[in-house]
Amino acid sequence: MTTLLSERSWLLDRSTLKLVHQCCRLIESEFGVRLHLTEEHLELQLAGYARKSQNPELAQAWKSLLMQVPELEERIEEHPRKMYRGQAIAEDRPASSTGESGGEEQLPRKKQRIYRGQVVG
Repeated sequence: MTTLLSERSWLLDRSTLKLVHQCCRLIESEFGVRLHLTEEHLELQLAGYARKSQNPELAQAWKSLLMQVPELEERIEEHPRKMYRGQAIAEDRPASSTGESGGEEQLPRKKQRIYRGQVVG
């Protein structure tokens, strides 16, 4: 079982951390998205934004980060990405607590109509 610390040991190097901060700063200026070091799949998000970016500085910073930490490339390839019209889609869908455990499909609730205090069809 791998812990978060063992997965994030690459962030403990000062030069690597400097490159990550540079990538985050460039991503925020171009896309308006603020990435934090505590995010679950930081390396996947950095790679995704580096691919989409038009900024050559971000591409260069990402390449130098990959050169310093070669295991990042392996981690990125491990996670298959769902694509829709050429864009990767986020897989952070909230799971329904009632529908998935019972195996039943959750049907939409029928709305009750009330008119002058009486339930109407």
